[in-house]
Amino acid sequence: MKILIADDEQVSRRMLQRLLTKWGYEVISAEDGIRAWEQLNTPEAPRIALLDWMMPGRNGVDVCRDVRAHRPEPYTYILLLTAKDAKESVVEGLESGADDYLTKPFHPQELKARLRVGIRLLELEDTLVQAREAMRFKATHDALTGVWNRGTILETLDREVTRSGREGVSLGVLIGDLDHFKSVNDTCGHLTGDQVLRETTARIQSCVRPYDAVGRFGGEEFLILLPGCDATATADKAEQLRATIGQCAVETLAGPLRITMSFGAIATANWPDESPNHILLMVDAALYRAKEEGRNRVVMAGAAEHDEAHHPSLEFSSPGQEKK
Repeated sequence: MKILIADDEQVSRRMLQRLLTKWGYEVISAEDGIRAWEQLNTPEAPRIALLDWMMPGRNGVDVCRDVRAHRPEPYTYILLLTAKDAKESVVEGLESGADDYLTKPFHPQELKARLRVGIRLLELEDTLVQAREAMRFKATHDALTGVWNRGTILETLDREVTRSGREGVSLGVLIGDLDHFKSVNDTCGHLTGDQVLRETTARIQSCVRPYDAVGRFGGEEFLILLPGCDATATADKAEQLRATIGQCAVETLAGPLRITMSFGAIATANWPDESPNHILLMVDAALYRAKEEGRNRVVMAGAAEHDEAHHPSLEFSSPGQEKK
């Protein structure tokens, strides 16, 4: 583990560095508070810092305050080294954000024990962060496919439509629906259906860019957002996805299954005044038309889908509803 030591006294700094190196730590040395803060403000900063209280430029307390104010994560365990022993000084150091302190001169074994405490606290903090990130992932991703879930992809659609309007760039929006997927579940079972969905997801992700967004919109429906794509680029990407998904059979528990997908597509540059909800209604109507025209095809939303989206009696299809 990396440890930063900051002390303006060269002899003290070298003695401490030799001691920590002997204990197996990777040591980074700084001769004042300014250089200590520079080291602690890097992406690969040490997780433990031993700061001398009195240093030129910035003292140890100043560095503590900077770390707590500007680098809350990942957490840095800070131990102040001080010749001060007045209670007022100790309180000042701890309130600045220090986790512990040692009064000079200190016994090496006491320092070793306090470093072990710091390491235990950092390990606990890392465990809590991992648990938090796991919960966040579960809250925003589809459990089966690993892509964004319905709620998150819809929030992303709202943001991307707003951003595309503000920046004057087009957003491509696709809804893809697996053809005859209900028959896969009915004849081969849901485990086979799950295999098909996971493989479909993998094929979609192999075609999109890192900054495109893919979400599971319903049972066998996927919503795909393509920032910066006009109508031509959107249609081309939809055709690429359609071809990739249908190019070869999916190997499943029930044997190889050929799958195809139908797509509805729209580019917001062609409909700059439409809300995210109407964009979604139009692309869904285009998907319905792709199903009606024979499946395994791409349909770009046009005037008919625009009129349908604005029909006062329109009811949006429920997630996963089988398209005709």
